Formats: sequence, C-alpha cells, structure tokens
Amino acid sequence: MRSTILTAFLLGTAAAAQPVTDKAAVLDAQVSSTEQMAWLKDLTSAPNHVGSPHDQQNADTIAKLFREWGWQVSFADYQVLYPTPLSTTLELVGPVAKKLGGQEPGIPEDATSNNLAGALPPYVAYQGDGDVTAPVVYVNYGLPADYEALARRGISVKGKIVIARYGGGWRGLKPKLAQEQGAIGCLIYSDPQQDGYGAADTYPNGGGRPPAGVQRGSVVDMTTYPGDPLTPGVGATKDAKRLTRETAATVLKIPTLPISYADATEILSRLKGAPVPDNWRGGLPFHYRFGGSDDVKLHLAVKSDWSLKTVRNVIAKLPGSTRADEWVVRGNHYDGWVFGAADPLSGEVAMLSEAKGLGALWKAGWRPARTIVYASWDGEEPGLLGSTEWVEHNLAELRQKAVIYINSDGNGRGYLGVDGSRQFQHLVSTVAGEVKDPQTGVPVLERWRAGVRAGAFEGERISADTLSAAEAGGVLPLDPLGSGSDYTAFIHHAGVPSINVGFGGEGESAGSYHSIYDSYDHFVRWDDPGLAYGAALSKVTGRLVLNLADADVLPLRFGPVAGAARAYLTEIRSLIETRRKDDAKRAALTPDMYKLGSDPRDPLGPPLAKAPTPQIELAALDNAIARLETAAKAFDTAIAAKGAGLTAAQKTALNAKLKGIEQSLLSPSGLPFRPWFRNIFSAPGRFTGYGAKTLPGVREAVEERRFDDANREAGIAAKALNDYADRLNAAAEVLK
Repeated sequence: MRSTILTAFLLGTAAAAQPVTDKAAVLDAQVSSTEQMAWLKDLTSAPNHVGSPHDQQNADTIAKLFREWGWQVSFADYQVLYPTPLSTTLELVGPVAKKLGGQEPGIPEDATSNNLAGALPPYVAYQGDGDVTAPVVYVNYGLPADYEALARRGISVKGKIVIARYGGGWRGLKPKLAQEQGAIGCLIYSDPQQDGYGAADTYPNGGGRPPAGVQRGSVVDMTTYPGDPLTPGVGATKDAKRLTRETAATVLKIPTLPISYADATEILSRLKGAPVPDNWRGGLPFHYRFGGSDDVKLHLAVKSDWSLKTVRNVIAKLPGSTRADEWVVRGNHYDGWVFGAADPLSGEVAMLSEAKGLGALWKAGWRPARTIVYASWDGEEPGLLGSTEWVEHNLAELRQKAVIYINSDGNGRGYLGVDGSRQFQHLVSTVAGEVKDPQTGVPVLERWRAGVRAGAFEGERISADTLSAAEAGGVLPLDPLGSGSDYTAFIHHAGVPSINVGFGGEGESAGSYHSIYDSYDHFVRWDDPGLAYGAALSKVTGRLVLNLADADVLPLRFGPVAGAARAYLTEIRSLIETRRKDDAKRAALTPDMYKLGSDPRDPLGPPLAKAPTPQIELAALDNAIARLETAAKAFDTAIAAKGAGLTAAQKTALNAKLKGIEQSLLSPSGLPFRPWFRNIFSAPGRFTGYGAKTLPGVREAVEERRFDDANREAGIAAKALNDYADRLNAAAEVLK
C-alpha cells in the first residue's frame, strides 16, 4: 500500500521538501524493469555506431523522453575525427591461400544479429591505413614484458605482422607497441580461453563468444589523451584549431584489424618455430609457436574514411533552487560498436529510469538544492569523444560548479561495484544498504560484503583493506579510477571528483563484447534476464543523486582518502625495495647461467640491461601524507560531532571550502609523457590503459626506471597533498 506521503507526491500535492526516504519511494515507484526492457529493445534495434542513422535517432528518442519528464534539454554537438572503414582485407597467402576476416554471421536464435543493414565490418578505430604482406609473429598479449621475452630469444618483429590476443592490457597498447618495435601490421584476436568456450558455453547455447565473434574497439592512444585526436585540450567545435592527422600524437601508423578465434586458428596453427612459454598458451587446440618464418605470410590492408563526423551529447538539467551554481553531474553513453545492448545501453536505460523518477518529483513540486545535470554521451566507444569534448569545452565552468560526476556504462548481474573518489565511500555504503539485491533479497551492501569474503576464501585477489572492511561489516573502500569510460576527463583532467557504478560478476556479456552479438536477445537471455539489475542500478544511483543534490553539506569523509594515500606510498616503498633486491640478484648472474639454465631447443638470453634502482627521496611525500592524515581525522571528527548543529552561514562556508578540493590534486605540468592527465592521486597506467596506477607520477617512474622523474614527481605529489590538507584544515576551522 502506498504511504500517504507517496500518494501526495504522485498527485503533486506534497510540499517541496520531504525526507530522503519519501523521495526515494517516489523514485522507486517510477523504476520499471519492463519499461527498461522496452527501451532497450528499441534502442538496440539497429546499428548504433557514431554517425549512423539509428545512433542519431536514439539521441532524439532520449531527448524526447527527458522533455516529457520535465527536464530542460539541449544538444552539445562536436565535430571530431572518427575514421570508419571503407575496405578491409585479410588473406593468408602462404603456405595456402585463404580469405579471412569480414562481417560476423548472424545467428538464427538472435533476431537483431541478422539486422546488419548499415553495420560496419569488424575494425578498430584510429589504426593506421596501409597495405602490407609479411610473415607473422605471435606476441602473446603484445605488452612490454612479451617483447622483452621475444628479445631474450633473439626474435624480432621488425618488418613482420604481429598477432596478439586480447587481454593483459588495453587493446590500443598492442598496435602502439608493435609499431614501436618495427612491426608493419597488427592483428588482435579473442582467444577462447578468455571469453569463448573457456569461459562459458558459446552463444547461443551460452554467453561465450562464438568462433566467428570479433571484438571491435578503439586503438587511439588514450594513454596520451582521450577525445578528438585533432583538438587535444580544447572542445572540438566547428571553429576549433585542429592538428592534422599526420601530426596527431594519438593516431597510430600501422594497419590493424581485430579477428575471430576461428580466423586466428587458420594463422596460429600454421606457425613454425619454438613453442611459446606455458603462460603464452591460450585455449585453441594446438601447440602455440612463435612463428616469424617466411612459411606463413599474410596480406593485410585497411582503407578508412578519415572525415570529421558529428557526435551529439544530450544534456538535460533540473535547475537547483538554493545552490544552483553547484552541479551534480550524471552520465552514461549511448553509442555502440554495433547494437550495444550490454555496452552501453543497459546502463543508459537504467539512467532513463532515474531521470523519470526525478522528473516525477519535479512535477510534484520538489526542487533540488543543487542543479542536476544528466548527460547521454555520444562517441564514447571510439575514444571518449563526446564526454571529453564537453569537459574540455566547459572546463572553467565545471571546475567552478561540478561537485561530483557519477558514471555508469554497461550494467550486468551480480554484485554492486563502485570505484572512484574515496571521500564518497561512506555515502555509497549508506545507499547500498537501502536497496535490495534482486536475486537474494538482502541489501546490495550485504551481498557485496559476502562476495568479498567468499571471494577471498576462494583465492580471488582482494586488497587487504577491502577484506578487512567486509569482515568488520564496515564501509567498503572504493578502488581508484583508471580509464575506459566517460569519467576520464572529469577526474583526470578537470579535477572533478568522480565515481563509476554498476553491477556485474555473474553475467556472460564478455562473450558478446563489442560484437554483433551484443544484442537485446543476448542481454536478456544471458546477462540480466528481466533487467532486474537494471532497476537495482537505477535505485542505487538515483539515491546517490538525491542525497548529493539536497544535502545541506556534502556528505564527505576524508579519512579514506588519507588512508589510501598512505597505502599507495607503502606500496611504492615495497616496490623500490623489491626492485633493489632483484637488481642485486640480476647483477650476480652471468649470461652463461641463463644459457645453461634454459632448454637448448629454446635458448633464453639474459634479461635486458636495466639501470639499478637507487634510493628515492620520499620524505617530503611521507610528511605530506602525515599532514593529510591529521587533517582528515580532525575534519571527520568535527563533522560527526557538530555537523547536525551547523548554522546556515556555516553550511554555506563549509560547502565553499569543500567545493573543488579535488582540484588540489592536479599537477600543473601534468604527468610525464602525457600532460593532459593531471591527477597525482590516480591515473590510467601508461602500459595498462584501463587499469589505474596510484600516485602515478612516482610509481610509473620507479617501474620504468626514470629515477630523476621519480624524485621530481614525489615533490609534486607532496605539494598537491599538502594543498589538499590545507583545504581540509580550512574546512575544519568552519566547524569550530
């Protein structure tokens, strides 16, 4: 039975200000899994790559829904370089002639997988066009450690076409490192060990990738900067000053294609040479070998349309009442590689339910204190295009007004996962305790804790602080953000605190990822049947928005930030000590020892020469973290004791002190080799792509043996953390 207050809300007779639980009830009443399924079926009914007719139609559909719900809606368009394939060729020319590649076949049991009119063939965006014929070398994941292993065996990829399997790191690193090693072409395939029959029954009998499935993707060098390659740092408006394609640092130079494991079998099964190490072997039914001889040759050619194309962001607002110049920003992208059911439209339809619920509150007379901005991004898949250009175009205003960015992307089934700025983790856990898990009926927070504890017992890699918090029934830590979705420009360039929210761990969407099989039929069968977790995501994220939009004082706690900083420094100290010990061991080994200690059929040379690891000056960074720990403890203690009794003037002053505090963590010069990335606390790794590196300026300099950089970056990080502590101390003064 509906409560009297809820009925009043729905009839539009309630007062504007109501307790959070009542607003949450109105939100929940508007969230419908059935409605989400209908939206998902419509939005995935045709190919949705950037610039496609259906992608543009979806923008209009989304805008229309927002307007119906009472939101103010506008479009933010940008003109970006986005290559699409005109022709792709892959042929085995020796020892036999055989055509490979091409569009994946539809599956009779999947209606939309056969609706390929207007779909692009499998490709990767921002590879380098070319036409090459050469022998093939298998390079495992194609990451730095793999090329070192090849070098120790005297195997070169210069003048060759490399074939790498997906996994281990972001796909864009594979052709980038290949071209740096002298390769003239690159193929990337999905090994069935990762997301095919090694992980699940193959589609349509399960969610695993079928033999002909191909993972599309972007290979733009996003570790240098995301967004439009021609307009780094500025919005790609019509009149923006642009680089040329030849001078754009993030566009690659060698032709590259993604291929299926059926096609990879035709190549890899014919390679000669020494067998690869055990950890290079995938799930295909033959012995993997390095190759490299003239026995196996490929013809690889790609030609693209390199014209500018328009990405269209849908921006919807509910203006704030008392703090209109403070923004709560929420986003999900809507473009896909083909149909995009799991990635990203499962997240988009969940966001639409939130927007409908907030719109119902608005029509009933509620006015948020802060302005709420909902963004449906275009062009995420090729390189975070829509969100990055919007952030760059509105950088000054965002730094002045945005108090948080909340992101989701593809959603799934299973456990709640939230990563991001740790000052929000108490709020996240509070909200997660209010929403029921669809499968078990317990709060998603309780299931989250259970999953952590059970996973640790079963041998999963779980951090000590996460396990400790789960065992104690406490607040669960948020892991740092790397890259791979639309939060990137907000947290790493603009300094807007950000979190990324979604459910997963039990669905089978990995097998359909970025292929024609990422369809409505696949998603409702194998990923989130009935979109029960779509509704759960709406309720979790909607509550986060409501809390942040209406809080008199932003609900922040900074002890977790200081604790994370201390843990990150401890890890770097351990890394330095481990490196110094390993360096000493390496120095004691002679080349003859490696020769005698390896299989004569696969002789292994010594590791490549490396500069020995010296002491790194970390005292200033250590002291800065100590100051941060003291400041965070003082603030958290004071806000817990006095927060409920603050005057209106104190609340206003406190919000002013806390707003923009994350910008203290921005390095004025940016990170080494990639000044677009400016956050000293976390960043996507130069050689991980998606995965986060913490205190990245220092950590990566140590990992890459750039020791002068390590000392300098430690000083930059120390200053940033001292500035952060100063801001916290000033906020604590307000509480006195």
